Amino acid sequence: MKTYLVSGGAGFIGSNFVRSIIKKSDIKVINIDNLTYAGSISTIKDLLKYSNHKFIKTDIGNIKKIKYILKKYKPDFVINFAAETHVDRSIDNPEIFIKTNILSFFNFINLIKEFFFKLNKRKKNNFRFIQVSTDEVYGSIKKGKALENSEISTSSPYSASKSSSEQIALSYYKTYKLPVIIPRSSNNYGQFQFPEKLIPLSIINALNEKKINIYGNGLQIRNWIHVDDNNDAIINLINKGKVGQIYNIGNNVETTNINIVKNICKILDEIIPRNNKQSYSKLINFVTDRPGHDKRYANSIKKIIRETKWRPKINLKNGLKMTVLWYLENKHWWKEIQKKKYKGERLGRVEFK
Repeated sequence: MKTYLVSGGAGFIGSNFVRSIIKKSDIKVINIDNLTYAGSISTIKDLLKYSNHKFIKTDIGNIKKIKYILKKYKPDFVINFAAETHVDRSIDNPEIFIKTNILSFFNFINLIKEFFFKLNKRKKNNFRFIQVSTDEVYGSIKKGKALENSEISTSSPYSASKSSSEQIALSYYKTYKLPVIIPRSSNNYGQFQFPEKLIPLSIINALNEKKINIYGNGLQIRNWIHVDDNNDAIINLINKGKVGQIYNIGNNVETTNINIVKNICKILDEIIPRNNKQSYSKLINFVTDRPGHDKRYANSIKKIIRETKWRPKINLKNGLKMTVLWYLENKHWWKEIQKKKYKGERLGRVEFK
């Protein structure tokens, strides 16, 4: 039996990663999460019934507790999703991003290194540490697509902190031979995404007959990938990826933010028409852009396709419809968040003096 230690496993991507592997009888999942605003027990409620799933509340920077977990459960793979992730929040409060994504991460990987040193040769050869990162470290791409060796050019405290954790992880590979693999994922969407992000916030605001705010002119270009495809790619990297390597994960489809929102409105128009017979697109409202907003993300996924044969399966049109239907069918989940954690207010608005 293989044991997966999944950190940040009560958040959006992490919890869906656990769902993607938990039904296999030959694995055990140790799920750790500090349950900050974006992670909650309600997100993993369906996972608690599995006997091969163990949830432990802790911060990845908690040296004593992480050391105990590593010693007791002896994971074969460590997949780190734990991070502060929202660009807007990093503008409002960069300190927590530096603390979690760099300082706590350092404590975590340092303990992983010590654990790795004590493994026997066979276990060492099969052990993997996956540090999940983001294509935002490339910054705005003017032409072509970013390759894994393209220049790093971060624009926000969030992307800067993720780039820093990447460099720490790669240094541990080069210095200590820790078998690190770094996936750089493009924009994820899908079920259980915290409703501060563009897609779930747009869906929920539309359902609540509230304005759907779009930054600037809405022409910022992103590459969107369904969370299930993203996690399938990570599983492929655990099994087939080369240690010490970075891999872009994406869907080869670029579209503007305004186009994403208009498509969401169109889906809602078909499924649950408004009482006033108008399109949900009438709720779209353009607001002042956020500082340092990258214009275009675009990453090449040729490397992961070439080395692992992975390809995305869910196209954007179907994925968006699946996502809209999930938020319609799971109102209890996001209404609890709106009641206790986040009411949909704008974040990342800096007033320059």
